Amino acid sequence: MNKDHFLISRIIFIAWCASISACMQVFSDRFIYWREDLPQQFWRFWTAHWVHVGWMHFVLNMLAFACLPFIFPQSKNWQLLILILCISPIISLGFYWFMPYISAYAGFSGVLHGLYVAVALVSLKYKKERNFAGLVLGLVIAKIVWENTFGNTGTAQLIGSPVLIESHLLGALSGALAGSVYLCWIKLKVRVS
Repeated sequence: MNKDHFLISRIIFIAWCASISACMQVFSDRFIYWREDLPQQFWRFWTAHWVHVGWMHFVLNMLAFACLPFIFPQSKNWQLLILILCISPIISLGFYWFMPYISAYAGFSGVLHGLYVAVALVSLKYKKERNFAGLVLGLVIAKIVWENTFGNTGTAQLIGSPVLIESHLLGALSGALAGSVYLCWIKLKVRVS
């Protein structure tokens, strides 16, 4: 893939995801995670992660998302989409089954933590990306440890709503699981062929 095609495909993918999220933001009440509406309104297991508590929250999450495909060039758009579609319901199901005290949730940050962990974990297999991938994994782990011991990082004041750090932990664990499964699948595929 040439450089121009790579750049255009990344920009289109990011714009597509941001557009879907922005459209859903307009009708966020229909898409947010509301525990009392689950599991009858099952789409909320996915859509809760595409809506946000406000436009500042949306912008911050989309900026963090927009960086990912460029800092990890080995990742493919379709792989990121599959990760998003898998990590979202895992986080929501984690809330539903293990954290009944969470009655409402909106935001992409849990999925972002999962995406960064999964992609960084897989990137460890590329020699040129190994050091950076290790650094990203270390920073995500340090952030989660910090949030769960000392408190959140001040984002709540910026977005005007409490941050559910549980989503970050569930997202990172989901990403670690997804990345590990992918690496095992690649290893198995190599052995079979």
